[in-house]
Amino acid sequence: MEITHVAHIAKCVNNLEKSLEFYRDLLGFNVKMQQTQEMLNRPGSQSDHMYQSVHNHRTVANIYMSESDTIPFLVLTSHPDDKIDQNPIKLDQVGITHLSFKVKDLDATIKEFLSNGVKLAGNESDFRDTNGLIRTFFVYDPDGILVQFE
Repeated sequence: MEITHVAHIAKCVNNLEKSLEFYRDLLGFNVKMQQTQEMLNRPGSQSDHMYQSVHNHRTVANIYMSESDTIPFLVLTSHPDDKIDQNPIKLDQVGITHLSFKVKDLDATIKEFLSNGVKLAGNESDFRDTNGLIRTFFVYDPDGILVQFE
């Protein structure tokens, strides 16, 4: 077996439009596909190994970091008519704990987030070293999932 790259990262969201406001409108991702899909013929859709509960349909959006087909891309999925578990995990819990993105200017990025009302995962001072520099910081996406910038 030879793995060549990560193809995509998928995350279930509570509200697709709110997530798109964060990832598309604030972070600048490009939506390449957005649709509602019937679950009946999706692989594993009726399996309790793949899903916590049975769903009739899902809304899904494939979003990319640029206009080209960048890899990996994000798949945002929601089940708007169904109750889903909405408890995001923290960094010390089993599972994929956060997404991390590299940015050109951390100070400008954190200022942009704060001016747009994005909640930091802590206080701004938590992310500054003894010289006052920011090497990384975390915010919460609309579902409370940690998103890191470095």
